[in-house]
Amino acid sequence: MTRRKVLFMTPLKIGACLAPFEIQDHRAWLFEANRDIELQGFSTHKDLTVELEERIASAKEALRGFEGRLGIHGPYEGLDMDNKDREIRPIVTARYLKALQAAERVGAQQMVLHSPFNRWYAWNRLNKPNYWETKLHRIHEVMMPVVKAAEAAGITLVIENILDVDPASRRAMIDSFESDAIAISIDTGHAHLARRMSSAPPVDYFIRDAGDQLQHVHLQDLDGHADRHWAPGEGEIHWSEVFRALSECTSDPHLVLELSRKADIPKGYTYLKSLGLVE
Repeated sequence: MTRRKVLFMTPLKIGACLAPFEIQDHRAWLFEANRDIELQGFSTHKDLTVELEERIASAKEALRGFEGRLGIHGPYEGLDMDNKDREIRPIVTARYLKALQAAERVGAQQMVLHSPFNRWYAWNRLNKPNYWETKLHRIHEVMMPVVKAAEAAGITLVIENILDVDPASRRAMIDSFESDAIAISIDTGHAHLARRMSSAPPVDYFIRDAGDQLQHVHLQDLDGHADRHWAPGEGEIHWSEVFRALSECTSDPHLVLELSRKADIPKGYTYLKSLGLVE
């Protein structure tokens, strides 16, 4: 991708997604500038049961002296907040609440959860009677206790696009809770993949559509074929336009590199800095 330095844009401060044991490798970069950190390792059944106390202790030790903003990635595999089985929905709620307790114990201000929207919904929302209302009812059944608990804990649940092709649907769902404890997360790679494979709008449109609901961003690059989680500059994303949209955002979202190879964090940061996009 051609490098074009963007002028007249205030560089933004970014951090990274890391497991507690990976923080030490990037400690100076993260801690000296109080960069955003998102903790990984609190998403599976094992993470939140037999290994929970060990993971919380490890996180607290790794974060000793950290004064920046903190989030965790919550559970997701097999735990759709729009689960259609009424006997399984309480299990999803319970797992989310367990992760929220972990977030509170490590001092996180955010917890990432996955969006229940996809292109099948976008294709059929006007085709099936009461499709939106029925889906929203299931989501509220699962999520309302979690939103209330997040309000009490002072934590914001940020709902990340996964297969979303219509950003307005997720925004409307979040608005329906009428709570500051639930907001939008955007994964740049997921948005671009949806653009390439499902004719979704480009990444910057997702950002602009979110408006003040945007509280969290995963920064990753890809080739439009798979969810690569490459360093910015290795794929197809037009980063100047992404950061132009972010610079217009007034909600000050957490901005974190979410890369499959954590050793590439300096590479991704350096690339974005060379464009004048980050500090």
